[in-house]
Amino acid sequence: MNLADYVRSIPDFPKPGILFRDITPLLAHPKAFRETVGRLADRYRGHGINVIGAAEARGFIFAAPLAIEMGVGFVPFRKPGKLPYDVHAFRYELEYGTDSLEVHTDGFAPEQNVLLVDDLLATGGTMAACCKLVENCGARVAGCAFVIELLDLKGAGFLKPHESFSLLKY
Repeated sequence: MNLADYVRSIPDFPKPGILFRDITPLLAHPKAFRETVGRLADRYRGHGINVIGAAEARGFIFAAPLAIEMGVGFVPFRKPGKLPYDVHAFRYELEYGTDSLEVHTDGFAPEQNVLLVDDLLATGGTMAACCKLVENCGARVAGCAFVIELLDLKGAGFLKPHESFSLLKY
């Protein structure tokens, strides 16, 4: 199955000059969605993954079923003020300003191997923040997995030394 067939390209969204890669057709097609999760799981089976983490909101879409498929837990990274318990917070730079993510202080146990998942790798800022938060909990980043990577933005380089893997590259 060619997963790229289920990704719609929308020019000039959200602003002129941007070619937006829309995953909603992939999500709407059960076999393509299942195949996406299965390919991510196949890539990381046998790598000692203990838990999967993802930032809201689109990362949750792929990370939760992947956690079920791999038989591990799922830990959400949220925007400030959304988590009800003690949190680690990390503020980071984006190409258009700053943002912040939080995770529960007990979200990851020391020495756990954490697979981080998101729908899209662009500049890598959000995923780099997730990496820092995992490390703040004393856990290890086992890898960063994406459905789509935008190669021109060089986000994978920003994530080094952490390994990144993408199913589709544009």
